Amino acid sequence: MKSRETLIRLKKFQVDEKRRRVAQIEGMIADFQRMTAELEREIQIEQERAGISDPSHFAYPTYAKAAIQRRENLSRSAEELKVQLEDAKAQLGEAFEELKKVELLDERDQARERAEESAREQAEMDNIGLMRSRMTALA
Repeated sequence: MKSRETLIRLKKFQVDEKRRRVAQIEGMIADFQRMTAELEREIQIEQERAGISDPSHFAYPTYAKAAIQRRENLSRSAEELKVQLEDAKAQLGEAFEELKKVELLDERDQARERAEESAREQAEMDNIGLMRSRMTALA
C-alpha cells in the first residue's frame, strides 16, 4: 500500500510540474505579445517622427528597421511557443490521466479491503451470536 501512496505522490508531482510548464509557456507568450505590441507602437511613433512609413525608402529610420526585425523575431518566437504550449498541454493531460488511473486503482483496492474487513467482522459477530444461542440452549 505504501508503494501505491508513493506512486500517487509521484504522479501528483508530475502533474504539478506539467502545470507549471504550461503556465510558464503561457507567460512567455503573453510577454512576447506585449513586447510585440510595444514595438509596434514605437515603430509607428518613429515613422510619424520621420514622416516616412515605407521600410524600403532610403531615409527610413534605422531604429524603425531594427524594431521591425525584433518585432518579427518576437512574433516568430511566440508562434513557436504556441506549438510547445500545445505539446505541454497534451503532456499535462496525459499526466493527469495517469494520476486518475492510479487514484482509481487505489480507491478500488481500499473498497475491496473495507469489504473484506466488513465480511470478517460480520463472520465474527455471527460466531458470537451462534455461541450465545448454543449457550442459552444448554442452559
